[in-house]
Amino acid sequence: MVGSVGIVSNGSNGEVERLPPEFVPLEITEPLSPMIENGGAMQVEKEEKEIVLGRNVHTMSHAITEPEVDDDLTGDREAYMAGVLARYRKSLIERSKHHLGYPYNLDFDYGALAQLQHFSINNLGDPFIESNYGVHSRQFEVGVLDWFARLWELEKNEYWGYITNCGTEGNLHGILVGREVFPDGILYASKESHYSVFKASRMYRMDCIKVETLNSGEIDCADFKSKLLQNKEKPAIINVNIGTTVKGAVDDLDQVIETLKETGFGEDRFYIHCDGALFGLMMPFVKRAPKVSFKKPIGSVSVSGHKFVGCPMPCGVQITRLEHVNALSRNVEYLASRDATIMGSRNGHAPLFLWYTLNRKGYKGFQKEVQKCLRNAHYLKDRLRAAGIGVMLNELSSTVVFERPRDEEFVRRWQLACQGNIAHVVVMPNITIDKLDDFVNELIEKRPSWYPDGEVQSTCVAVDIGKENCTCPQHK
Repeated sequence: MVGSVGIVSNGSNGEVERLPPEFVPLEITEPLSPMIENGGAMQVEKEEKEIVLGRNVHTMSHAITEPEVDDDLTGDREAYMAGVLARYRKSLIERSKHHLGYPYNLDFDYGALAQLQHFSINNLGDPFIESNYGVHSRQFEVGVLDWFARLWELEKNEYWGYITNCGTEGNLHGILVGREVFPDGILYASKESHYSVFKASRMYRMDCIKVETLNSGEIDCADFKSKLLQNKEKPAIINVNIGTTVKGAVDDLDQVIETLKETGFGEDRFYIHCDGALFGLMMPFVKRAPKVSFKKPIGSVSVSGHKFVGCPMPCGVQITRLEHVNALSRNVEYLASRDATIMGSRNGHAPLFLWYTLNRKGYKGFQKEVQKCLRNAHYLKDRLRAAGIGVMLNELSSTVVFERPRDEEFVRRWQLACQGNIAHVVVMPNITIDKLDDFVNELIEKRPSWYPDGEVQSTCVAVDIGKENCTCPQHK
């Protein structure tokens, strides 16, 4: 067990050992004036928000030192590096035990793939066109892409896609395809969309309009309709969230499509990218959940591979319609392939990890894991509510949102993701009931110490998650 930040259990004998100082985080606060995109113009908010940042990594980095002439004889350098790596491994064990706030599935075992780590596997170029570089894994990559195309109901001869380095790259590519289809289009995204969506608008110099959201975090289609009507002369490129970053809200794809039609946007005047980073793979296995399907007029879908799937390195999957990607493609003689991706060189190991876990689990395995996550998320919500803590859980989500703990050390220890007055726990397959109990019990135990005279008074989070979910004196 870990008693506090910087302490690690030393095995079954119960002894504890403090982590070296370089592994213990330090709090830094920095005022930030957020930028808001509004019709392509950048504005600065008047109110400054204080955001808690980790310390500069230069204070904890390991310097590279040149080997001495006789290092080969003494072995001192190998011993030094082994010691650094051993301490680092201990820090990873400790931090993995207290990981709740970010949507990464840490329950995996890829020992069978260790035999392939000695190869420089690079899938540079188009996944479907073999390059002259022969150390690649395209045969695995295309197998994974076919699996996802079936999941989202798009035929083999109608789709194009690739395995990305992360969910952000999937969003960058999906929005880029939309921009290529409609060069003068306006990007619409709810204000609770992932930051990469607004990064894309800046990178591509696109006009971007932020759409308001409901308390749940879902896009407000009434506001969306109003903003579409103000810009009827230009095509619409829409980011639809299949699980928002903070609240896990799922935008109603069918309602978004209906809103476009109601405002006079035919299918030849809009492009929809679905950001399914976390929930894009979970939602197909949730009963009564709306379907994300290319049988509907969408242009692309992206998911992350290191989140629910559980790959040890960041990666993702991006699928779009074959007819759209031709506008991006350029033949490259140097590669003997085609360039249609964001990056040039691409991680050839990631397709192997995805292929391996998809084969091991399949649809039935993912369905069981999704049901477990949703069950455990409801358990956490009920425990927090019973403790008098304001909490919200969207119907289709495993992201439990609650009032932000008032102790940043506690936030760091459990690696909670926070925004303003709220924090969240993303319940992944590796999150057990025992771990949730440890978290809630510690939260209940420490909470009184964060208030004057130990008298707990909940923060008002009505604006963030609705007054029905708030336990402050005004709304309790």
